[in-house]
Amino acid sequence: MHYEPVLHIVLDQPEIPHNAGNAARTCVAVGAKLWMVRPLGFRVDSHHLRRAGLDYWECLEWEVVDNWDALVTRLHSNRFWFFSKSAAKPYTVASFERGDVLVFGCETQGLAAGLIQANADRALRIPIRQQVRSLNVSNAVAVVAFEALRQWEAG
Repeated sequence: MHYEPVLHIVLDQPEIPHNAGNAARTCVAVGAKLWMVRPLGFRVDSHHLRRAGLDYWECLEWEVVDNWDALVTRLHSNRFWFFSKSAAKPYTVASFERGDVLVFGCETQGLAAGLIQANADRALRIPIRQQVRSLNVSNAVAVVAFEALRQWEAG
């Protein structure tokens, strides 16, 4: 099944198959394409990955790329947004557009500090209470993807 994705969701070096599977399910729900940047902490044919995504994999547009440069080459004409708990601006200040690329880091390290600093104007955070270190990456994907849909439907 091929469709023109409304968003591109990037998991940079994901480590946990359940999180990738849950993000995949969200991608199907909103019409986004899932990109995973190697190295991955699991095999893409992993039972856990398929189980978390349930039977949605056949409806999902997805691709694994070898490194960050390969991703940028493939999506060079799209607008990138970078999500990090260390970003200064909340995600609610962004005006998302169809075709935007939403980039999320790995579960244990997040996105590289250099990537956030180099793209500070496009770095966003999801505000959370200080008692919580971070949101689960699949939850963060859902929060932002559905915010984009909300903006488009409200406009």
